[in-house]
Amino acid sequence: MNLKRMIAPIAVAIGLLSFSSTYAQRGDTAAMRQRQEAMMKKMTEDLKLTSVQVDSLTAIQKEFQPKMRDIFMDQSLSREDKQAKIQPLNEERNKRIQAALGDDLYKKYQQWMEDNRPMRRQQ
Repeated sequence: MNLKRMIAPIAVAIGLLSFSSTYAQRGDTAAMRQRQEAMMKKMTEDLKLTSVQVDSLTAIQKEFQPKMRDIFMDQSLSREDKQAKIQPLNEERNKRIQAALGDDLYKKYQQWMEDNRPMRRQQ
């Protein structure tokens, strides 16, 4: 078979694989965003958060989420290394959340998060 004739089908196959991979990632991202929005809405109602508190929590999550995702996606790190890198980020995020909510509401927030953790529902 002529080399030029082989290149076109290979290029089409690579293009289709790239498209389907990109589409699947977008679908996962959209589904994750919808779950996060639903969880935030439920938390807002359950804890009776003000719009300022919701905005603060949303901003804090948007700041820390990419940092945490990068650590989780780093295949060169062991599970223990990932946990070691995540811990200070969690502590910093929690301090910021506590400052935004105040001590009493922060305690309710912690309990709510424990009760509504997505992994819990699957068990």
